[in-house]
Amino acid sequence: MSTRPAPETVEVDFITPRHLAGGGDPAWITVPLHRACGWSHANDPLMPRVLLSSPDQKALLRLEPEPDGQWWTLTHAAEPDRPAWYASFGAHTPVELIAAATDTLTDPVPAADAACDPYEPLQQIGWSPASADNGLVSPDGTAYLQRLGSAEEPGAWFVTAVLGSDRPVWQARFGEHTPTRLVTAFTAALADPAPVARADGVHHLPTRNPNVVTRRTEDVLAVYAAGALEERVRSLAARRTVPSASPVPSQQLPAKHGRNR
Repeated sequence: MSTRPAPETVEVDFITPRHLAGGGDPAWITVPLHRACGWSHANDPLMPRVLLSSPDQKALLRLEPEPDGQWWTLTHAAEPDRPAWYASFGAHTPVELIAAATDTLTDPVPAADAACDPYEPLQQIGWSPASADNGLVSPDGTAYLQRLGSAEEPGAWFVTAVLGSDRPVWQARFGEHTPTRLVTAFTAALADPAPVARADGVHHLPTRNPNVVTRRTEDVLAVYAAGALEERVRSLAARRTVPSASPVPSQQLPAKHGRNR
């Protein structure tokens, strides 16, 4: 009598706070843009970069290793009601946060910018005013939000993750003309208390200090781990045929067995 082999599992780390979880898999952003949102990609195998352009050719997402700069850059051409704008993200910016912005950009039923407040999601979880003008700081002091300029002439937004005053981890920058709904989507994802999944070991973590980062390791069925991205693609593709004002829920990976580390 033969016995059925046990289902294959993979180790997945679930990290909080999410802004210190490391960058994650770029495919979480690039694959849905291409397959679910119709963005086209340039194929240049000799260059270590990814270029994706929107169907209307107004938006361009560039992923390019920049040791001293931002790895992700999203640019958008000027429109009748808005000047050209940009957003950029450092290499260690979690892909879940960047994806919140790109998902909002590609939403067939966009929210009105006037109804969006990038400060609100962070204030709701206890971020407090920072010493810098127009700024907020997280309760643990590892993340900051700041807007340059003044009420009369508002400027660019900056979100920075740090480990001490002399150790920046990543920075996200949103130009002054970036739609407010994108900045708000980013800060809402930053405020989300749910852990993010990482299946590439702990080398991606900017710190393993248990006083700063909580890591829970679980054995997850491989079929679920592999299917998370496919489910994300299906959810985003469905927006084209069934518009919804509700945000796409974050994908959680079911676990077979769990153990804390």
